[in-house]
Amino acid sequence: MSDLQDSGLAAGRVTIFRNSPDDTQTRQIKVYLDGRNRGELMYGDSMTLDLPPGAHVLRVDNTWNHKDLAMEVRPGDELQFLTKSSAGKFVWFLLGFLGAGPMHVSIEPLPSRPPQP
Repeated sequence: MSDLQDSGLAAGRVTIFRNSPDDTQTRQIKVYLDGRNRGELMYGDSMTLDLPPGAHVLRVDNTWNHKDLAMEVRPGDELQFLTKSSAGKFVWFLLGFLGAGPMHVSIEPLPSRPPQP
């Protein structure tokens, strides 16, 4: 039995997408929930995590930098986020010639519909 089932609380669900056309489409983005590595996303991937109600911290890290997002999850929530790696003009030059360069990572909420009863 999972910790969520043991607690008796309805789980919330968080889905993270990595499919923005503005993404550099290089390198992985690692996903952490409350400090625990939950996997990585390559361009076009998504990940869904069930978690208990309460305060949580979602971190995305592309190994050049990271962003943290604090969130409050309520029972039955279905939250969705978009993460991407992005680069400035000079970085595109480095990516083209060296295959690597510093990129920024971001995470932003997507519109979510309330759960259906």
